[in-house]
Amino acid sequence: MNKTDILVLGGGPAGIITAMTAKGYYPEKDITVMKSVDAGVIPCGIPYMFATLDDPDKNALKTTGIESKGIKVVVDEAIDVDKIDRVVKTKSGNEYQYEKLVLATGSKPIIPPIEGIDKIGVYSIKKDLVYLKKMVEIAKSAKNIVVIGGGFIGIEMADEVASLEDKNVAIVEMLPNILLNAFDDEFCEAAADKLIEKGIKLHLNSKVVEIVGADKATAVKLEDGTELPADMVILGIGARQNIECIKKCDLRIGRGGGIWVNDYMRTIDRNIFAVGDCAEKRDFFTRDHSPVMLASTATAEARIAGANLYGVKAIRINPGTIAAFSTYINRLALGSAGLTENTAKDEKFDIVVATSEAPDKHPGTIKGTEKIVVKLIFSKDTKVLLGGQLRGGISVGELINVIAVAIQKRMTANEIAMLQIATHPKLTAAPTIYPIITAAQNIAKL
Repeated sequence: MNKTDILVLGGGPAGIITAMTAKGYYPEKDITVMKSVDAGVIPCGIPYMFATLDDPDKNALKTTGIESKGIKVVVDEAIDVDKIDRVVKTKSGNEYQYEKLVLATGSKPIIPPIEGIDKIGVYSIKKDLVYLKKMVEIAKSAKNIVVIGGGFIGIEMADEVASLEDKNVAIVEMLPNILLNAFDDEFCEAAADKLIEKGIKLHLNSKVVEIVGADKATAVKLEDGTELPADMVILGIGARQNIECIKKCDLRIGRGGGIWVNDYMRTIDRNIFAVGDCAEKRDFFTRDHSPVMLASTATAEARIAGANLYGVKAIRINPGTIAAFSTYINRLALGSAGLTENTAKDEKFDIVVATSEAPDKHPGTIKGTEKIVVKLIFSKDTKVLLGGQLRGGISVGELINVIAVAIQKRMTANEIAMLQIATHPKLTAAPTIYPIITAAQNIAKL
């Protein structure tokens, strides 16, 4: 029987940050991180293993940093948790007794019930370096590549493989446009235009009913009978919580299928915590289930759990999921945080919307200048910021974080309009037309 004070199941971002945080708050405790694959990857970097990175190994997620802090790392997979005796049983036959257990087991790709989905040439997005390196090699040799799913992972994968030489790439999406779960229509259209500009074919309002071929995929058949040639099929349709190891543990499961946790990431068992994709998410505004699975959300949860395993060391409670996203396709950056106009209306929020645009440098004649488009959603009565979306150059990647902070601090249009900011001709929009401030001003004066 192996004994450890704190056992973290999962070697992804949530598991690593939980262990690091716990070590800082409880340096005297023995901490063990158990990861199910020897060579993991940085989740957000998976698409960029295909073209952007010259070597897929550069996206490896290493644990040498936590090991140097005295945290033990073992490669094994938990298959059962006995919360009465506080024992975890593993696939290799080992047992680990713990004082505190953190479930950071992440998620697994959704495999849809499509005929022929198990054929050779069909790949899901697994967080396994060995598997993904093989996938990269297949992508380089394939001529026709079909990506099923038009969310973030699907469009980023399509954009990357289309950067390889001599590829025919198509995306099949059931919804009327790509990225509809994160952006309003005009931002989705801008993203779609960029993909089409790159030569990627979009099949929207379409459903795959069969992977055609004998043993190996040769085509993808759509519901209307259309067949798309496919040497390789990539499943980018999302993920589900990986909670197999706690099925006999009688922990509470939330409405969204994740492990229920309180504001300190603790389950109904005072000695078991859950963080990251496997944990249930609640929306920042409605407190209803949120399907968001992001490394940024996971690491925020990990810092809360790691600090408070043995008591409330830090008043860090989870305020709910903001759902802050960013992506970059064919030289277009997009960001979204909080409620979109569509979701705000669906939830019956009474809102006002402000838009603005400006060059991201000043004067706008500086080489490399891109136009930033901003859309902010405010509560009509209180003028509190509910959400925002951006598109433009790479500065969007940090500007959306400004909007996310403003949402979390429940800033009003007037407060945003009065922000004091730093500007520079080569780095930012002009202070006279700074787009976030300009948009807020349009609402503050109503």
